[in-house]
Amino acid sequence: MSNKLRAEYKPLSAYCFFSLGYDKEEKLMNNFNIIKRELEFCGRRLYIETGRMAKQANGSVFIRYGDTSILVTATMGKEPSEEQDFFPLTVDYVEKMYASGKIPGGFFKREAKPTTDATLAARLIDRSIRPLFPDGFRNPVHVVVNVLSYDGENEPSEIGVFGASLALMISDIPFHGPIAGVTVGYIENQFIINPSQNELNNLSQLNLAVAGSATSVVMIESAAKELSEEVMLDAVYAGHEEIKKLCALQNDFVAEAGKEKIEVVLQSIPEEIMAKVEADYGSRVAEAAMLFGKQERQDAFDVTEAEMLEKYQAEAENEETYAQNEKWYKAAYEELIRRYVRDSILNKHHRVDGRSLDDIREVTCEIDVLPIVHGSALFTRGETQSLGTVTLGGSSDEQIVDGLETEYKKRFYLHYNFPPFSVGEVGKMGAPGRRELGHGNLAERALIAVMPDKEIFPYTVRVVTDTLESNGSSSQASICSGCLALMAAGVPIKAPVAGIANGLIMEGENYVVLTDIMGLEDHLGDMDFKCAGTRDGITAMQMDIKIGGITKDIMQIALDKAHNARLKILDIMQECIAEPRKELAPTAPRIEAFQVPVDKIGEIIGPNGKMIKSIIEACQVEINIEDDGWVHILSPNQESIRKAKELIKSIIREPEIGEEFEGQVTRIEPYGIFVKILGGTKEGMVHISQMHTSRIGSPEDMVKLGDIVHVKALGMEKGKLSLTMKGVEGNPEPNHNSSKQDRPNRRDDRKGSYHPSGHNNPNYRKR
Repeated sequence: MSNKLRAEYKPLSAYCFFSLGYDKEEKLMNNFNIIKRELEFCGRRLYIETGRMAKQANGSVFIRYGDTSILVTATMGKEPSEEQDFFPLTVDYVEKMYASGKIPGGFFKREAKPTTDATLAARLIDRSIRPLFPDGFRNPVHVVVNVLSYDGENEPSEIGVFGASLALMISDIPFHGPIAGVTVGYIENQFIINPSQNELNNLSQLNLAVAGSATSVVMIESAAKELSEEVMLDAVYAGHEEIKKLCALQNDFVAEAGKEKIEVVLQSIPEEIMAKVEADYGSRVAEAAMLFGKQERQDAFDVTEAEMLEKYQAEAENEETYAQNEKWYKAAYEELIRRYVRDSILNKHHRVDGRSLDDIREVTCEIDVLPIVHGSALFTRGETQSLGTVTLGGSSDEQIVDGLETEYKKRFYLHYNFPPFSVGEVGKMGAPGRRELGHGNLAERALIAVMPDKEIFPYTVRVVTDTLESNGSSSQASICSGCLALMAAGVPIKAPVAGIANGLIMEGENYVVLTDIMGLEDHLGDMDFKCAGTRDGITAMQMDIKIGGITKDIMQIALDKAHNARLKILDIMQECIAEPRKELAPTAPRIEAFQVPVDKIGEIIGPNGKMIKSIIEACQVEINIEDDGWVHILSPNQESIRKAKELIKSIIREPEIGEEFEGQVTRIEPYGIFVKILGGTKEGMVHISQMHTSRIGSPEDMVKLGDIVHVKALGMEKGKLSLTMKGVEGNPEPNHNSSKQDRPNRRDDRKGSYHPSGHNNPNYRKR
C-alpha cells in the first residue's frame, strides 16, 4: 500500500471497546486477532474489521458506514456439486427489523420471507460477484449479508457489494476480485457519490448502482429522469473512480488478513471427448443453428443430441464407462453450439436468424386487445411477446411498503410475470422469484419516470405484464407493452417509453456489440445490456456480464446502438397510438381530487366518522382524505362524484351574512328551532324571536319536525351558526290558535313539566 493511501486511514480510538479501557481493548483484540481499517469515504467514516464475528465462516467482515452496519459472511462447501453444470452460488440479503428500531408486524412478530427490496439487493450482489469466480468452479458458495443497523441515510446495499467482495477476498475461496459498488446521484448537474436517501429520493435525477474492479465495470442498475447517453456514461465512470479507492483498500486489508486460497478441482471437458463430438456432429450443429425459428432450432439441437448420446452409449464398453462420460458428452455438445454461434457472429458478422449486427426483429403493436380492463396492449418483437394491462384505482389501492425504512405508499407499481409456457416448458406457477421481481423492478423504474403527478392524475395505477412468448429481452418487451397499455387507458404519461437489450461477443481484443439479442445470443454471449427511455433520454438501464469487465469504449457503443434502436421502436409504437387517450375507458372508475383546509378535515369526517360515512352512503362513492387536505372521490358514476363533492364543499363553506338557504327542521326546542342547510352538512339555530316579525308563543305555532323552511344567515355566535326566518319569503304564518293539546309533552333537562311562564322559558323576564 502506498504511503499516500495509508495516510488516509485514521486510527480507530476505542471503537466498540470504549467501556473496557485501553489495556483490556488491546488484550481482547489480541485474543480475537482483530484486524481493522478506517477510511473517510465520500464524507462518511467507513470502518471494516475481521476476526471478532462469525469466525467459523471461510471469510467474514463487519462493516460500518456512517451508522449503518452490516456483517458479511462467505462460506464454501468442501466438495464440488457433481450434478450441476453451473456454479452454485447463493446470495442472501437479510434484513432484521431491529436494525432500524422496529418490531415486525403480524402475529408471529418475526421476520418471514425477504422483502422485495431485500430480494433485489441480493440479486444485485449476486450479479456483481458471479462473473469473478473461476470457470469450472462447482463448489457451492453461500454469501450472506446481514443488515445489523440502519441509520436511514446510508443504504446497506451500497456497501453490500463491497462487503461481499471483501469477505471473499480474505477467505480461502477462489475469487478473482476485488470489486466494489457505489451509488451515483445527479443533482444540479453534479454527480454525487453515495448520496443520502433524502437526496436520492427528493433531489436527484439519477439513481445509479455501479459495481466494478480497479480496471473495469461489471454491473449497472439505474433509474433516471430522461438523462442523455453522455450523462449516463459519465455517471458510470464517476462512480468507477471511487470504486478504485475501495478496491485499493481491499488489497491492503487482504495483505494482512487474507487466507491462502484453497486449491479446488475445476471441471473441464476432456480434450479427447471435445474433439470426438466436434468431429462427429460439428456439421449437424452448424445446420441446426441456421434454422430461423427458436422452437424449430431447439428441436433440431435436441434431436441431434439424442442421436449422439444413443450412438455413444452403444459404442461404450459397458454402462459404467458411458455413465462416467455422459455429462461430458452433453457439456461438449453445448460447448460446440457455443463455439459455432460465437464464431459466426464474431468473425463473419452472421447471426443465427440471418440479421445483421444492428437489425431489430420484426415489431408489432396492438391495443385494446381485452374487453372490460381499463387498458391493454400486446407487444411482439420476433418471438418475444408481452401482454400489458392497466388497472386504475383510488388511494385505498396504494401499495404499502414496510421494511427497514419508514413505511411509505406507492401509487404506481408494475408486476412482471414469466410463466413456463412462454418458453415451451412445463413447470409450476407460484409466487414470483428473483427473476420476476428483478425484471418487474426494472420495467417499473423505466415507466415511473414519465408518470403524471398526483395533482394531475390522482389515480393509483397498477400495470401487469404477462410474458406470453420469450426468445430474449422479455423485460424490455414488458416496458413497451406496459407503456402502450398506459396510453390506451388514458393515463397522461409525459412521453412514450421503449426498451431494447444489446449483447456482446468478445474473444481477447476482438469483440462485436449486438442489437436486440435473442435468447440464444443472451445465453451464449458475454453481456446483457438493457436500456429503456424516451426520445429525450434514458429512464432505466441495467447491465450484466459474464466476463471480468468491459471498457468505456464498449459501453459507449452499446449506448449508441441502444439509442438508435429505441427510436425505431418508438416510431412503431406511436404508429399504433400516438399519444395517451383523452378519455378513460368506460369501465374505469372516475376520480376527482381537490384540496380542503387541513383544519376542516375533522368537520368533514365528523364525530366517529358519522359525516363522511353518511356522504359515502348517500352518494355511493369511495372517499379518501389525506393529512395534507387532499380529498379523492372515486366512483364509476360522474354524477355521484359531483354530488359528493358538493356536500364536502358545503361542509367547509362558511355561510355569508345575509345569504339565504333552504333547510329542514331537525329539532324543536322551547327557545327555537334547529335547521340543517347545505344538504344537511351544516346546522344552525333560529331563535324563537327570529322566527317571525310578530311574537309567537311557541315554535310549534309555525313549524313541525321535518318541515322545509327558508332561512338567512346572521353570523356565528360562540362558534354556532345563527339563522333567521324574518323577512325571508316562503315561510308559513304562525297559527296563534294552535292548542296546547296538539303539542308534545316536554320536560326540561332537570325535572317536571315545561311551563311557558317558568324560569326555563327564554322569554321569561324577572320583574
